[in-house]
Order: sequence, then C-alpha cells, then structure tokens
Amino acid sequence: MIRKATAVWNGTGKEGKGHLTTASTVLNKTQYSFNTRFEDGVGTNPEELIAAAHSGCFAMKLSFNLTAVNFPPKELDVTSNITFEDGTLKKSHLVLKAQVEGISEEEFAKQVKDAEENCPISKALNMEISVEYTLNA
Repeated sequence: MIRKATAVWNGTGKEGKGHLTTASTVLNKTQYSFNTRFEDGVGTNPEELIAAAHSGCFAMKLSFNLTAVNFPPKELDVTSNITFEDGTLKKSHLVLKAQVEGISEEEFAKQVKDAEENCPISKALNMEISVEYTLNA
C-alpha cells in the first residue's frame, strides 16, 4: 500500500506560502505558511498533521488491541500534543479519554502501552512519546 500527499510551495520560507493536497482530497490545496506554522495564521502546518496522524493511528491500534482481548471500546478520544522546539520535533504527548466497559485497569494499561509502542506512526516518529489516560466504563 502506498499513500501520497503533495506539497506546493511558492516563495521564501518566511514570506512564501504553500498548499497541501492528499490523494483522497480530504486536504485539497489546504493552505500552509510561516504564519500557520509559527504563529496563528489560518491554515494547517506539518506538526498539526503529524499530531492528527499520531492520534488517529494510536486510537485505531488501541481499538484493535482492546477488541482482540474482548473489550471493544465504546469511545476513544485521543489528542496528540506535538512539542516543536529549536527546529526539531521533540515529543508527542497523547491524552486519551476512553470508555471501555468491564476491563481492568491493569489490562487497559497493558493495551495502551502496546498501542503507544506499536502503532505505525509511533514507530515512524523519532521523538519521545508519552500517554496519559482516563478510563471510564
């Protein structure tokens, strides 16, 4: 399987602007620029897209894990907070709010740790990864 996205950039790093398009067209000439990356401009940025990818991948991997041990989740709400400092992605901190009926805290923690270490995006990221969670039945 191959997935693809295209970035087009025009101009200098600070004054220029670009857009991103994915093959699915979920992103279709979506704007990004210096302002959207380093300030509060309208549009997206690479770090935000990595955060979305990581939270989505982790949620799906955890769902597969929980279902495999007969505790299919009712809901997994995951936010990835990406730390970007000195031109480097330093950390992805995942905040999970989970609704899973009947699972023990110990089993849930085991499945969370496995998802943290083994979702494909976690494996691809060269940064510190951490997870905090709230488990509700």
